[in-house]
Amino acid sequence: MSFFKKLKDRMLRSSSKIDEGLDAIIEKRAVDVALEPDPQPEAMPDPQPEAMPEPEPDAAPRPLAPQSHDLAPAPKPVPVPSVSPPVAEPAPAAKPGFLGRLVSRTVEPRRALDDEMLESLEDLLIAADMGVDTALRVTANMAEGRHGRMMSATDIKGLLAAEIARVMEPVARPLPIYPKKPQVVLVVGVNGSGKTTTIGKLASQFKAAGKTVVIAAGDTFRAAAVEQLQVWGQRAGVPVLTAPEGSDPAALAFDAMTRAEADGADLLMIDTAGRLQNRADLMEELAKIVRVIRKKDPDAPHNTILVLDATTGQNALSQVKTFQEMANVSGLVMTKLDGTAKGGVLVALADKFGLPIHAIGVGEQIDDLQPFDPEDFARAVVGLD
Repeated sequence: MSFFKKLKDRMLRSSSKIDEGLDAIIEKRAVDVALEPDPQPEAMPDPQPEAMPEPEPDAAPRPLAPQSHDLAPAPKPVPVPSVSPPVAEPAPAAKPGFLGRLVSRTVEPRRALDDEMLESLEDLLIAADMGVDTALRVTANMAEGRHGRMMSATDIKGLLAAEIARVMEPVARPLPIYPKKPQVVLVVGVNGSGKTTTIGKLASQFKAAGKTVVIAAGDTFRAAAVEQLQVWGQRAGVPVLTAPEGSDPAALAFDAMTRAEADGADLLMIDTAGRLQNRADLMEELAKIVRVIRKKDPDAPHNTILVLDATTGQNALSQVKTFQEMANVSGLVMTKLDGTAKGGVLVALADKFGLPIHAIGVGEQIDDLQPFDPEDFARAVVGLD
C-alpha cells in the first residue's frame, strides 16, 4: 500500500469531518442544477361513450315494432354474457437521451460563493484546528476572483486542497545531511509525543540508506524509553549508548559525541526526556544539554527536531514557540495524524512559523514515517482521491 493511500485511509476522521462539513455548507443554500427527467403526462380520463351515429343510407333498415297482425310472436332476446372491454396497456416511457443520462449523473448541487458561505467555511477550518488567522487567510485566497460563482462541494475541496498545498510547499523539506561528522541531531518534545519511536524509525531509514548512525538514549529517567531504543537499534544494527537510570543526560550527550567521533559515524541522534513546555526547570535542563554539546562542537546540534503529537491540536503552537526559544528548533516531525480529526494544525504551524516539516507519521511501522509531501497531505485532509 502506498503511503498516500495509507495516509488518506488513516486520516479518515479528518477528511470525513471536512467532507461532511462541506456537504452541509453547500446543501444549506444549494441550487440543484441536475437535469430532471420530463414528468410523465397525466393519465387522461376514459372517454365517455358517444352517441351512435346515424346509419349510412345503404345500411340495413332497423326492424319495425311488431304489428298486431303478425302471426309469430317476437322471439325472446337471448342473454349475452357481460364481457369487460380490454384495458389498454400504457405505452412504455421514453428513455432519456444519452446527454440527459450523462448530465443527471455528473452534475452536483451548487451554491454561490458568498460571504455567508465563506463564514461557514472559516468555522469549519477553525474546527479542524487550522487556527483563526490561517483559516481567514485560506478562505480569502479561495474566494479571490471567484465571489458569486456557483460552486459544488467537489469544487470547494479542490480549491481548499490547492490552497493548503500552497501554504505547505515552502516547508516541505527533508532532514538536511551535512558533510560534518558526526552530524548531531537532537530530538525534543513533550511527554508521549513519539520522540523515541521517531528516532528509531529515522535511524533505521538512514542506516538503510547507507549512513552510519549512533543513538544516545538521553531519556535517563525512563527505562522504557531506553529499552525501546535498544529494540530499534537491534533491528537496524545501530549502536545505542545508555547511562545508568537517573544519570545526567548532558553528560551522556557529551560522551556520545566522543564515541560517534571516534567511530567516524555520519549521524548521532540524541533522545531527550519528554518535558512540558510550561515547566521552566525541565526546559532549563534541555538548554544545559545544548550548552554541553557546544563545548564539543560549537555548531552542534546541527539539527534540533521537535516531535509533535497531532492530537494536541492548537497546543502544538505553544510547544513550537517555547521549544524554539530554548533549543533553537530547526525542523518538525508530526506524529499520530491517524488519531485525530484535526489535521489542520499542521497547516497552522506552517503558516505561523515556517519551520521545515521533515516527516509525518500515521502509524507504528517503520514505513509509517515518511518525508512530508504537501500535495498528498492536502488531498488526504480534504478527502480527495
